[in-house]
Amino acid sequence: MIRRSLVLLLSLFYLNSCQSVKYLGKEKINTYAFRLKPGQDLKQSIVEFVEKNQIKAGWIAATVGSLTRYNIRFANRDSGSVSEGHFEIISCSGLLSVEGSHLHLSLADSNGVVIGGHMLDGCIVYTTAEIVIQSTNAYRFSREKDGSTPYKELKVVELN
Repeated sequence: MIRRSLVLLLSLFYLNSCQSVKYLGKEKINTYAFRLKPGQDLKQSIVEFVEKNQIKAGWIAATVGSLTRYNIRFANRDSGSVSEGHFEIISCSGLLSVEGSHLHLSLADSNGVVIGGHMLDGCIVYTTAEIVIQSTNAYRFSREKDGSTPYKELKVVELN
């Protein structure tokens, strides 16, 4: 019992001493859920949703569904790779903002082979895509070139 209490006390001390951890406190987290239908473009639909809802700092919480076509840029490639068939969405992650979004996608083909990379326009929904997005007003995300890479990278501004 004493050992368990000591471990708990040390754990709490450690958690309270972490300077890099920021809590949203009572800041409201908005949750949105929607479904895409066959033939819709996954990336374009997400970007349109972000713009329509004026999301300034959001993220993909969950995505399930399937595609008949993907357009993904694999690591260290300059252009996207396109393939048609039937693909299950294994995961979709990303940071979302009206100032620029960054999305990644993992898919499994009919043999269970998984691929993934940077999502581009041209990922076409097969049966459905069910998406949950969350956002906060505590931050603003933007994408800016900072010289460290040839790409626009995330810039986070904490709002009061």
